Amino acid sequence: MLLQVRKKPPPVSADLRAMLDQIPEPTILIAMDHQILAANPAYREKYGEVGRTCYAASHDFDSPCDENGEACPLRATVETGRRQRVFHIQHGAAGPRYVDVELEPILDDRGRVAYFLERIHEIHEARAHEGELIGRAASFLRALGLLQRAAPSEVPVLLLGESGTGKELAARALHQMSGRRQRPFMPVECSGLPETLFESELFGYEQGAFTGANRAKRGLVDATAGGSLFLDEIGDVPLPVQVKLLRLLESGTFRKVGGTEPRPADFRLVCATHRDLAAMVREGTFRQDLYYRINAFPVVLPPLRERRGDVAVLCQAFLTKKHPGKRLEPEALELLAQYDWPGNVRELRNIIDRMALLADGDELCIEHLPADLAAATSSCTHATPSKEAAFSVSNVVPLGQIEADYLQWAEARVNDRAGLARALGVSQRTLYRKLDDARRRN
Repeated sequence: MLLQVRKKPPPVSADLRAMLDQIPEPTILIAMDHQILAANPAYREKYGEVGRTCYAASHDFDSPCDENGEACPLRATVETGRRQRVFHIQHGAAGPRYVDVELEPILDDRGRVAYFLERIHEIHEARAHEGELIGRAASFLRALGLLQRAAPSEVPVLLLGESGTGKELAARALHQMSGRRQRPFMPVECSGLPETLFESELFGYEQGAFTGANRAKRGLVDATAGGSLFLDEIGDVPLPVQVKLLRLLESGTFRKVGGTEPRPADFRLVCATHRDLAAMVREGTFRQDLYYRINAFPVVLPPLRERRGDVAVLCQAFLTKKHPGKRLEPEALELLAQYDWPGNVRELRNIIDRMALLADGDELCIEHLPADLAAATSSCTHATPSKEAAFSVSNVVPLGQIEADYLQWAEARVNDRAGLARALGVSQRTLYRKLDDARRRN
């Protein structure tokens, strides 16, 4: 349903301003032309005065977000007639901010849109844990947006992704965004627990339950006590233990080993795995009923090779946090951006730590890279150009392909798209259009 919008918004009344001031989170009133008409004290304190467009205030764009490769909730609200919610990176003096933006239309007495009300909720948890939950790739932002959506509920979340993509960090962020944040976050490494110990570790045991049980022990489920239980690598849980997990989830109770009385369990379940659980169900190595229990809200964390443009952002975050004053030389960063990262973000963090230890001065150079990484990336440099390769060609290819390869090569090396547009001598709008064309071509 396409909403009818007034050509010119009416003056903002005193009652509307008073209502705006009562909203605790930063909130603004926007006109159809994206002008910010009014803001509450929370917005002015955090983001400054009004008088600009919303896209200029949040992104320093000179045109609306949807003309620059970003989602525009205002446009989507007009087209659908419904409240819209998007996950954005906003840019400020203190650096990028992850924000959850919610926008709804305010109608006049004739049913036309008079204003748009936009609430802004900053996601501080996305910056936590040594900067590893940082990135600008669309796939990464989608994952963060899903975590933000799921956090207030009690729905079980299943985090999917390769080893090293930050599944435990995502689980901790989910916990911190939830209503259980004041209670424990209890991680359980399922692959490290043998079947014989899993039940006693998870549920605890009574004194005398088995040889060596000289006193009762509290289990991890009981210790979670109103918090979040994180079952990491749940795909490694043996079938007999899967039955006990299913009973726990279905009944909300458990019994200690050697005990007879059921005890209530109170936790929010978060699971993670690098395995293909659906394939394991088909093979009979993972219970279908347990799979449906834990797969209520799947979130895929993308591998680092699918968001190479985030390598520079992550490197800077690691250096700022653990090695302040040190910096990467451009040639070393170029090789890091070309690498395929089988160990993902965890491998990148370890390599940056290693380079910082090897560097006598402040600059981390190519000679400080592991020999196998430098060899792997330099071999790509002399190959026929691809979207990951350094920009060197050995064969004649169409000019359109050259431009597509070069743009993706440049995007992986320049963190700031506004800066990249300036360096290329094009507008941001043109750059986004050309990058979209490049991705379709490649």
